[in-house]
Amino acid sequence: MPDDQLSRVFAALADPTRRDIVGRLAVGDATVGQLAAPYDVTVQAVSKHLRVLEDAGLVSRTRDAQRRPCHLEAEVFDLMTKWIERYQRQAEERYQRLDAVLARLQDDEQQQTDPDEGAAS
Repeated sequence: MPDDQLSRVFAALADPTRRDIVGRLAVGDATVGQLAAPYDVTVQAVSKHLRVLEDAGLVSRTRDAQRRPCHLEAEVFDLMTKWIERYQRQAEERYQRLDAVLARLQDDEQQQTDPDEGAAS
């Protein structure tokens, strides 16, 4: 298992069942039994998924009398968002540079096809 939190988060979310559990917890806290209900798996299997999500810092469990509700730790998504936004900015900068190059090429092509118009400018 990778040792940095971002890698653990992405690894945890690589599984569709865990992504679905996270989506359900985004609506509100739930017990393991409540989370297991819609799946054709055992409560133990869902508990294993929750342990992976806990290890990644995405989920925490509290004790409420006999209940142990699971809670989504949404601030972990800030870490993911910052990482994604950094690469999004870099990609946007590359696309802007590409747009500028293509615009120059189009201008050069237009001047070659209509040299009189280029001289009048």
